[in-house]
Amino acid sequence: MTGGGIRYQISRLNIAEKIIAINVAIFILAGLLKALLGLYPNAIVQWFELPKDFMGYISQPWSLVTYSFFHGGFGHIFWNMIMLYFTGRIFLNLFDTRKFINVYFLGVIFGGLLFLFGYNVFPTLLGKNTALIGASAGVSAVLIFICAYIPNQEVRVIFFNVKLWYLGAFFILVDLIQIGYNSNVGGRLAHIGGAILGYVYARQLLKGTDIGTGFSNFLDGLGNLFKKREKKAPMKTVYRKTKTASKKSVDYKKENHQRKIDAILDKISKSGYESLSKAEKDFLFKAGKED
Repeated sequence: MTGGGIRYQISRLNIAEKIIAINVAIFILAGLLKALLGLYPNAIVQWFELPKDFMGYISQPWSLVTYSFFHGGFGHIFWNMIMLYFTGRIFLNLFDTRKFINVYFLGVIFGGLLFLFGYNVFPTLLGKNTALIGASAGVSAVLIFICAYIPNQEVRVIFFNVKLWYLGAFFILVDLIQIGYNSNVGGRLAHIGGAILGYVYARQLLKGTDIGTGFSNFLDGLGNLFKKREKKAPMKTVYRKTKTASKKSVDYKKENHQRKIDAILDKISKSGYESLSKAEKDFLFKAGKED
């Protein structure tokens, strides 16, 4: 496959699938470095994992996000990515890419902060945990978000239909029980931190408040720092009226598109996902894929 072909295939992925691809690529690369060059992955991962103590975190603040792209083994990454794939599909049928990024990465951050808090306030609780890795906090945030936003929506689990809020409650209960048995307490705290973020985000959104707006603005500002300044071509002003008209037309279409999405989401919040017509469900699905 050519470079252009690869780029085309990547461009067709939704945001959840892109995050999955990055996680898998990093996992494979770490394995290759160990197998081919004899480099032990921990020597590299330690620069990206989230340290247990606060001073360690201060020395590598980026780890509050980068820890989520590394995994401890095949089972660890497999179940995280499977969950992210299926929850991501449901999420992106309802909301756009920006909202997904907000929920996922705020879940990663909040889960990491709860891990740091737990270790520094209750160090004996976490036992031998030395650092935090894995996408579980972000995955938990997305899962609990959809469970809180459309709690009565049913999904197929093996042979049974289960309401989403039952599924969310089950995963939270498992994490709480595992903490009692001192099983990967640091990771469990991160799961719960992500779940809390997802729940609060969904409940506030149902009330009309998007708590991720500030985070989106921060990402926009960060992105602008890396954008290259475009050089203005001579006589560019000759085409200004045409471009302005074109831009207004595009903005008008985009505004109408968003209004239709908002109307459907309002209907979901009042009557549930099942109240949507087939046409409305198809529209949401296509809108999620376009973003």
